[in-house]
Amino acid sequence: MKVETGRGRIPLITLLGIWSISALNALPGLAVSPILGELQKIFPHATELDIQMLTSLPSLMIIPFVLLAGKLTERIDNIRLLQVGLVIFVLSGVLYLMSNKMWQLVAVSGLLGVGSGLIIPLSTGLIGRFFVGRYRTKQFGLSSAITNLTLVIATVIAGYLAEIEWHLPFIVYLLPIVSIILSFQLRKALSQEPEPSPEIDHTDNGLRPHVKVGSNGIGVHHLIEVMLFYGMVTYLVVIVSLNLPFLIEERGMPSGLSGTYIALFFLAIMAPGFILNRLIDIWGRATQLWSMLMIVVGLGLIVVTTNEWFVGLGCVSAGVGYGIIQPIMYDRTTHIVLPHKSTLALACVMAMNYVAILVCPFVVKLFEIIMHDTSQLFAFKLNTFLAAVTMLVAFIYRKSALFDN
Repeated sequence: MKVETGRGRIPLITLLGIWSISALNALPGLAVSPILGELQKIFPHATELDIQMLTSLPSLMIIPFVLLAGKLTERIDNIRLLQVGLVIFVLSGVLYLMSNKMWQLVAVSGLLGVGSGLIIPLSTGLIGRFFVGRYRTKQFGLSSAITNLTLVIATVIAGYLAEIEWHLPFIVYLLPIVSIILSFQLRKALSQEPEPSPEIDHTDNGLRPHVKVGSNGIGVHHLIEVMLFYGMVTYLVVIVSLNLPFLIEERGMPSGLSGTYIALFFLAIMAPGFILNRLIDIWGRATQLWSMLMIVVGLGLIVVTTNEWFVGLGCVSAGVGYGIIQPIMYDRTTHIVLPHKSTLALACVMAMNYVAILVCPFVVKLFEIIMHDTSQLFAFKLNTFLAAVTMLVAFIYRKSALFDN
């Protein structure tokens, strides 16, 4: 079976290889979540810093290695880089299963971040390599959907395994074995890829109107715009997964709702990826505006109501808004750089996802100090306001290269 790319057809197994890499993006840190409440019992001498390092170190390590991988794709064989990252990822899973001390878990978490950082840019870079035009936009949407669907499924599996034995959730980190096997098919597909003609490059992989690139092949000004906007939107919605469980507890709502709401949130992020092109056809240059409105409404509902159904609706609304913007920003990135720079540019944009996750608690804490409000609801009030401001900026610059579809 063959899959259309916009400039030819590739075997379905090649696409499955690309999708398998996308599925790994959500895994770092996931296996630790189900056992966080038990770590103090498992390791009675572990400090709060130890536990924080266990959860945050993968993201911290991912950022520099995502950028390094993006640069290395210009110099070395991409599939070899991918395979190195996948082997490190699997090795981390094996070492997690063998670790029985907190310092060992922390060290392996750093190694996991290295492996994950090396493969993350290639999950989108390979899409840019094989696909063009609407086919590429569609694949970015599907890639985002697969990432979030894997997150939901793996979270459920890890939670179930944690009830059996605390080591077992780390089995999910062995999933890259599938990608290692499929990577050989990716190598074969790349070796058979015909050299694109200048006409195809200009038509399908060309720059967006009004975009000028420097001698480095990158529209730096436009890339910075994409990075800032994507980082900001990620910061706005990540508050749902980071702070909603604490807000649920503060409001005295059933604690079991936290898992349900967060699952709904990630499923909502997943859903638009399957119909992304259709949504863009309907909304056109207003796509990002409607998406930002959904984020504002979603966060606003969480702020103004304690009704269980409306809070759930708020999670879905915010998730759908982000689920539309994320793949569009990936696609936009490929149109503001020359083709041979797309993986590096995508690495810069994807790094903002992990920057946003890391800085979110510090930004919220800073504003709590300034506003003298330490309630759990304050974080959602702050992000609702910032989302409204971001939507206003998107409206003002709706005809710019960043927002015009």
